[in-house]
Amino acid sequence: MSEQSILVVDDEPGIRLYLKRLLGNAGYTVRTAADGDAAVASIEAEPPDLVILDVMVGGRDGYEICETIKQNPARARIKVVMLSAKSRAIEIEKGMALGADAYLTKPFSMDELRDTVRGLLNGEPSASTTAEPEG
Repeated sequence: MSEQSILVVDDEPGIRLYLKRLLGNAGYTVRTAADGDAAVASIEAEPPDLVILDVMVGGRDGYEICETIKQNPARARIKVVMLSAKSRAIEIEKGMALGADAYLTKPFSMDELRDTVRGLLNGEPSASTTAEPEG
């Protein structure tokens, strides 16, 4: 079995490095992209098994990237985890409606992220969402 690959898309270098180490130590091959345009180019060049997307990145935002992935039949199998500071229910619903397989909010639990990634890559459905109540 070949290693499963993950693309981490976040505009914060510290988060990219942290996730690359965390997921690399869990046995995944991890690439990173700092903005939406680099992410789409990376996905087109070498489709990963899973993409972890921050919503607020330069160029195309995470919602646009998710929609681009899921609308392309050749890429629709790619699992998408939205990882964002946008934590209102309406924002989470938008990500899920565009095809995200899970939506986690920052700050996030590394155990929850690792479990979500493992579950999605093992074919388990995920309803992982963390949200602040609206009010």
